[in-house]
Amino acid sequence: MNILMLEDEPLILMDLEFAAEDEGCRALCASSVSEAMAILDSERIDSAILDVTLKDGETCVPVARALDERGIPYLLHSGDLDRHDETVRALGAELVAKPASAATVIARAIKYARDAHRQTANG
Repeated sequence: MNILMLEDEPLILMDLEFAAEDEGCRALCASSVSEAMAILDSERIDSAILDVTLKDGETCVPVARALDERGIPYLLHSGDLDRHDETVRALGAELVAKPASAATVIARAIKYARDAHRQTANG
């Protein structure tokens, strides 16, 4: 299972990556919107974990919209809800608030991918 991870904090990203690998998943890591979009264009993605607020004023919104267009499930992983509450609500994705254990976040991403696969298979 391939999980796209968009996170600009290196330690959080590393923790998520290790937790994904512990579950037998392939972590596809990005720290910016452009990196995440390049991964989306070149890899099969089963689910994604998106940090809402990124460096240099970026947000995950372009990546979330691209995932929606492709029918790829994702969750939001953010600790900055005060500044981006409207953005989070507009995306309509589940939020896992920081701090949360990497294992918990990865388990949710895996569940979303499996649920989406079942829905596709059942038609």
